[in-house]
Amino acid sequence: MTDRKTAREPAGQSARQVVRKVLQDPVNFLAFGFGTGLAPFAPGTAGSLAGVALAWLSLPLAPEWRIVIGVFAFVAGIWLCGESARRMGVHDHPGIVWDEIAAMYLVLLTVPPEIVLWALAFGLFRLFDVWKPWPIRDLDHRLRGGAGIMLDDLAAAFYAASILAFGRWLMS
Repeated sequence: MTDRKTAREPAGQSARQVVRKVLQDPVNFLAFGFGTGLAPFAPGTAGSLAGVALAWLSLPLAPEWRIVIGVFAFVAGIWLCGESARRMGVHDHPGIVWDEIAAMYLVLLTVPPEIVLWALAFGLFRLFDVWKPWPIRDLDHRLRGGAGIMLDDLAAAFYAASILAFGRWLMS
């Protein structure tokens, strides 16, 4: 299985031009996950790993604050990803990974911070983000702008969190 976001550059933009746009523009730098979206292979997976790191760093905070961070990351991502796509001249550029960061963070809010559960959460989220079962594929193709970029990943996060919750229910 390959990452849905590959390192291939959109027509007319060299890798050097993309790197320059990302490193010189704070909006692109954030949307590209602090540079993780510049990964030469599987930038969506690299962005998801950044979401894991963010979740880990926020563990000392009260659960309410972690939820606020997750909601803020998602809502801000609608504008951030849409604006970055506009500035890059490409809808959902492969390097825009803020959507993966926010969605992965939200998935991890649904499980205790245990290595096995977080690894499973990571794997399930990546599976659904790449596979795009219904309605994720429809969201990805029909919606434009930041909402379209963010909502398909939110749906993948929902699928992953639902399976994790069901599994935890079965085990209890």
